[in-house]
Amino acid sequence: MANCHGNHEHGNCKTTGLCPIVTFPEVVNIDEIRDEIPEVKTFYLSFTNKDVEREFRIKSGQFIMCTVFGAGEFAVSLPPSPENDRFHISVRAVGKVTNALHALKPGDKLGVRGPFGNGFPFEDIKGKNIIYVAGGIGLIPLRSSIVHALQHREDFGRIILLYGARSSQDLMYQPDIREWQQNAGFETFITIDRPEEGWTGEVGYVNQLIEKAKVPVDNSVAFVCGPPVMFNSVIGEFLKRGMSEDAIISTLERLMKCGIGKCQHCAVGRTLVCTDGPVYTYRQIKTLGEQI
Repeated sequence: MANCHGNHEHGNCKTTGLCPIVTFPEVVNIDEIRDEIPEVKTFYLSFTNKDVEREFRIKSGQFIMCTVFGAGEFAVSLPPSPENDRFHISVRAVGKVTNALHALKPGDKLGVRGPFGNGFPFEDIKGKNIIYVAGGIGLIPLRSSIVHALQHREDFGRIILLYGARSSQDLMYQPDIREWQQNAGFETFITIDRPEEGWTGEVGYVNQLIEKAKVPVDNSVAFVCGPPVMFNSVIGEFLKRGMSEDAIISTLERLMKCGIGKCQHCAVGRTLVCTDGPVYTYRQIKTLGEQI
């Protein structure tokens, strides 16, 4: 069990204030598969045990362990919002297990454990501006937070997304981006660094958008996810402008095996990413003794 992270009108959560965690793989059905960008697909899932499905609740920023039967298990961020998105995962094919996942078809089965991890600290940032900065597939773990923030728009100041990718074909969740660009309560800035014919948007790296967006640093929090080179340049820009190290938040990715703090494969310094993270402030990350 984990502390309830919402006003959930369901079973144990309603009566005990604790959200259940699935500790052994529960079978889920692959209902639909969508191609996102090269090497990345989104898998829409549903639990075969409907009692488990009713109890299964997530918090923005958490992750699950996904089992591809006969191939292995891997940790994956959760892009759906806690409120009402269909349960789905977006996965890049980078190894044996994820390539096996990409070979599956609708109707095939997976195993799911979780959700695990601490999630984004939404209760602590009410009233603040939220700056999302994502590079490439770094938008996957941030998507849940963006959708959640927009569904609670009155709780926050400015909400800004700065998103960069190599090309327009590498931009994740393009239907969402088009919707966000039309949302009056959301400021969206997109850039690519390899412009192709017909591209009329920004060209360059995502850190260059900070100036263009006139990002506020006072009373603001920044959620940053992307490759290390992007992370370091963006952090440098924020720190130079006076943003507090505690106001810069990111997620760490490490090899996770058990997901519940027993095997310690994901140990970084004195912390376990699976239970203490994966969400950390930059001040915490600095103390871990490893490069991102």
